[in-house]
Amino acid sequence: MKWRKWGKSRNVEDRRMSSGGMEGGRGFRMPSLQTLFFIYPIIKPLLRSKLGLIVLGVGAFAYFSGFNPMNLLSGGSKTPTTAKAKQAEDMEAEFASSVLASTEQVWGDIFRQAGYQYHPPKMVIYRGHTRSGCGGADAAMGPFYCPNDQTVYVDLGFFDEMKYKFKAAGDFAQAYVLAHEVGHHIQNLQGTLEKVQYAKRSFGGNPNALQVRVELQADCYAGIWAHHAEKKMHFLEQGDIDEALGAANAIGDDTLQKHAQGYVVPDSFTHGTSKQRMTWFLRGLKTGDLRSCDTFN
Repeated sequence: MKWRKWGKSRNVEDRRMSSGGMEGGRGFRMPSLQTLFFIYPIIKPLLRSKLGLIVLGVGAFAYFSGFNPMNLLSGGSKTPTTAKAKQAEDMEAEFASSVLASTEQVWGDIFRQAGYQYHPPKMVIYRGHTRSGCGGADAAMGPFYCPNDQTVYVDLGFFDEMKYKFKAAGDFAQAYVLAHEVGHHIQNLQGTLEKVQYAKRSFGGNPNALQVRVELQADCYAGIWAHHAEKKMHFLEQGDIDEALGAANAIGDDTLQKHAQGYVVPDSFTHGTSKQRMTWFLRGLKTGDLRSCDTFN
């Protein structure tokens, strides 16, 4: 995938140097309430002696200088410490920014041709945990879109999970996931997400079935992005489509449930089967037409 052709998006906020999602990772930082609650039983005995006060003073100086004592308690920071790892992660951040830039160009053209102005989402990249307009965000959640602040949140550790846990390696596999989240932004602009939430509250039945349709449409929109991005920049390389299909297959509800518990529970599906996810991505890729992505009818 020739991703550097797209340049970088200006709508990316890098919070990797932040502690607990607090902006300004460098310089003075106030500890979070969670941090204070967790370490108070440890520091309480130190308050009773001069030596303890000295230790606390050194610890406080280290913390406000950029070192988080919680890293020691959790077995070390998740932030790469070696120069090689840092360089690799910086490239992942640049890659995410480039993919976002490509979605801005593609969806901007599609909206403009339809007579509308496209308002792109913001992307926040982080490590570990941060804040979002939809509440706390952490690595276990994977990439997600928050309609409240129209932002895609990406913990860069998810790229490692795709490669090692889901066996879905490749840059285009990662791009498919990011384009899927931008697809949710398109649904938000269209009013689809609001309508689905209303339907979930107002009508009976299994709300998961509606959510599956939302996710499959976002897969189709990811295919639309790839269709027009390829026509615009010829950025695809041999094997790229197979990488995206491999990712769609690996994160299908049935596949994930089989690996986790040995059997599937269709009523609990929230994203669709592997076959469905691959099918809808390919439909968008083949047609490049929003009308082909009506998963609700």
